Amino acid sequence: MQTAQRGSIVMMLLFWVLLIGLGTWWLDGGMEKILNPNAHIVQTATDGGPVTLKRNRSGHFEAPGEINGEPVTFLLDTGATYVAVSDELANRLGLERGRRAWFNTANGRVQGNLTQLDEVTLGGINIRNVQGSISPGMENHVVLLGMSFLHLLNIEIRSGEMVLSLPDS
Repeated sequence: MQTAQRGSIVMMLLFWVLLIGLGTWWLDGGMEKILNPNAHIVQTATDGGPVTLKRNRSGHFEAPGEINGEPVTFLLDTGATYVAVSDELANRLGLERGRRAWFNTANGRVQGNLTQLDEVTLGGINIRNVQGSISPGMENHVVLLGMSFLHLLNIEIRSGEMVLSLPDS
């Protein structure tokens, strides 16, 4: 009987140790690091230095950045022609709507506007005068970082990481 009682006490202690450990990990941002492994690039940015991104759990490269000084979340998309922003973000940034254009998206063909972005920043990489698009129906919290920005960079992908750097002058 005493052996069974000791076993249950050990199991109870083990449960509480694991629960406290899991709670500490959660509060320390463990889940956020899994879901958004690139959240740190804002703090570790060096001017013009390479930016290394890790794939998130969905297999995408997402990272915080800025458009015209406004914080945004970028989803890097080599299939997107422009840096695509939602109507809501375009209004918040006061973007001028240029000529109308048709865009082929994952959700079908939509009509939007071209625009000019004064400044796009990802980590330590800052590029001025980037062509963008205002696309209706986009999620407000994500900006597609397309080829109008990415074509200006050297891109290397391997082992679940993407390294972006400015070309050597």
